[in-house]
Amino acid sequence: MSAGTASATPVAPALTPVFVRLKLSLLRNGLRQSSGRRVVYVASVVVTLLFAALQLLGLIALRGNAHAAALTIVVVALLALAWAAMPLWFPGGDETLDPTRLVMLPLRPRPLVRALLVSSLIGIGPLFTLTLVIGSVIAVADGAAGVVAGVPAAALVVLVCVALSRAVAAANIRLLTSRKGRDMALLSGLFIAIGLQFVNLGAQKLAEPDGLKVLEPASEVLRWLPPASALDAVRAAGDGAYGQCLAQLLANAVVLVLLLRWWQRSLVHLMTAPDGSTLQAVTQEQQKEGRSAGLAGLLPAGRTGTVMLRTLRYSWRDPKSRASWATSLGMGLLLPFISALQGNASVYTACWAAGLLGLQMGNQFGQDTSAFWMVAQTIASRRDALLELRGRAMALGVVGLPFVLLVTVGTAAFAGQWSALPEVLGLSLTLLGSLVGTGALASALFPYSIPQDSGYKNVAPGQAGLAWLSFAAGLLAGLVLGAPVLGLTIWLHLAGAHAWLWLVLPLGAAYGLTLVTLGLRLAAPRVSGRLPEILAAVSKG
Repeated sequence: MSAGTASATPVAPALTPVFVRLKLSLLRNGLRQSSGRRVVYVASVVVTLLFAALQLLGLIALRGNAHAAALTIVVVALLALAWAAMPLWFPGGDETLDPTRLVMLPLRPRPLVRALLVSSLIGIGPLFTLTLVIGSVIAVADGAAGVVAGVPAAALVVLVCVALSRAVAAANIRLLTSRKGRDMALLSGLFIAIGLQFVNLGAQKLAEPDGLKVLEPASEVLRWLPPASALDAVRAAGDGAYGQCLAQLLANAVVLVLLLRWWQRSLVHLMTAPDGSTLQAVTQEQQKEGRSAGLAGLLPAGRTGTVMLRTLRYSWRDPKSRASWATSLGMGLLLPFISALQGNASVYTACWAAGLLGLQMGNQFGQDTSAFWMVAQTIASRRDALLELRGRAMALGVVGLPFVLLVTVGTAAFAGQWSALPEVLGLSLTLLGSLVGTGALASALFPYSIPQDSGYKNVAPGQAGLAWLSFAAGLLAGLVLGAPVLGLTIWLHLAGAHAWLWLVLPLGAAYGLTLVTLGLRLAAPRVSGRLPEILAAVSKG
């Protein structure tokens, strides 16, 4: 009886094949949702494979180059960094990255880690990584020993990259699936833009004659760090340093085991420990308004100060406003220094900071979305509209003026052009004032809605033309209005009157303030007279 019962007991299927089929089913069902999604996926696969093939051919062509090993080590290190950062900035890119979906299933951690690791090897990312790793191995492998060592080295690099990505995702999944995590993902565009600038600088250096030589110092450090050390193990095997090769491969294997254990412990914690939804996250003392009383006490009394406080809070708490501000501040700070690193050091590049910040004044009411109806209830006259616009402009000035001063002084110090500081600061204040003034007017004439249901859409459907019109009108008008001060600066240079260039600073500050005042006064009656149209436009999304 016991033998019959034992033979009738069902045997649980292996977990790894189930997860592999699950991953394939997710890919297949995702492509079935719409033809547009299929087209995008196929196009992305084709572009990725084409790029990977070109990289593969380029790495193979480097075979025999004296600096090929240095390049491959840096390439693998950058691949590992990309794998580690990807789940932090794009947590919604792969649904299988979220292990909390498996919490209610009776799964043991060790088989679960093994199954997730194997299923994670299915996709465009692992294929692209494998292609680059194979090309790197071919570029540095020398002799039969190098080829033999290249097989486990390539496997270890791919496995370490995938395990690193999964471990990071599992350790931070609570944050990534929260509102703060989604806010952080919105800022990914800023970091990508900054990273692309540094990649551009690096590509320019590498394009120079014998440019690969600049990678040697970095490779001397990275060659001892997994997974880049796996590529150096291939080189070591070709050179006959078999002990070093074995030690580096073992180091990568140990790191892989440690990553898997970290991943496993994170899964156990996710499936057994309570999260913030079951615990009291904030005490009553932390919720008191007294924490922000310091900022409110520094602002003017009345409606102007109230609007300033609301605008500054929106810029910090609203995800899209925060992303827009962070992008303007980050790019305005970095562009002058990136230009200097490219050999174009000029204090005039500090005007980027004023220009990017001035554009924040555009579409002021669209940034409020449908909540603008609450603001509209308080606007009953031109004076109410003027105070509303003035508060928003002053909130921008509270951040913009110190920032423009900081960037201008820093750029002058970095470029060693202190004599041009007054005129550049005057030009920056003129540009900031003209853009704030025209931005207020554009906000009244061309308002549009900013959708809140998507982190990647900044214009509601059907309003793209209106958004471009608002942006172009504010930008062009601001540049045209700022032309007199620019013309004065050019004339003083051509006339050789360099001793009078300091006048550009007070004139630019006064002229910029005049443009702000004029823009606000012209926009106020249009806001009060077009409230229904503005409310309808900004509430569309």
